Amino acid sequence: MAASSSRMPPALRADARHNRDRILEAARALFAARGLDVPMAAVARRAGVGVATLYRRFPTRESLVTTVFADQLRTCAGTVDEALADPDPWAGFCGVVEKVCAMNVLDRGFAAAFLTAFPDAADFEATRGRAEEGFAVLTRRAKEAGRLRADFDRSDLTLVFMANNGINAPSTRAALAASRRLVALLLHSFRADIAGPDGAGAPLPPPAPLDLYHLPWPGTGA
Repeated sequence: MAASSSRMPPALRADARHNRDRILEAARALFAARGLDVPMAAVARRAGVGVATLYRRFPTRESLVTTVFADQLRTCAGTVDEALADPDPWAGFCGVVEKVCAMNVLDRGFAAAFLTAFPDAADFEATRGRAEEGFAVLTRRAKEAGRLRADFDRSDLTLVFMANNGINAPSTRAALAASRRLVALLLHSFRADIAGPDGAGAPLPPPAPLDLYHLPWPGTGA
């Protein structure tokens, strides 16, 4: 008996690939403009496909979000890898914060995805885990070099991203300018010489009880 013509081969058929690409393009644009809680039906409408087609390609919102932002997350992880190779750990530390904040301020969806845990997306979480571990090493090196204040806590990085994500500017140019200014001010405050010898400046309040992945997952709205 001949094999059924409806069976999908390992490589997606051309029409299926086309639909998938349209869905990803639509989701990327909507997430960037409106965040992750865009209804799945709105993504389907913008892509020009039915909701059933969208769910065949991406059974959950999580699978769609993590596919859309996988490349950007890999870029972040690569940025950390490059910083670890920099002989100046403070320059590497600053470069990571500056580049990730610039990416986040231009894309509301990625900004939210970056701070949201996706427990069922193993590859996405592995990439983010690699970036987080690398940044922890970079932080330790910058402290040991006497450039980063000793009382810098990992939750302070979450505060930086939260503040940066709150920028609301009338244009892309203004948003980037605001992000650069904000990040420069914050990085200046992280310098060890600002904290004083051995961090003996005015004590800071205790670290905030924030994890890097503190945002609630928006769920599976239709």
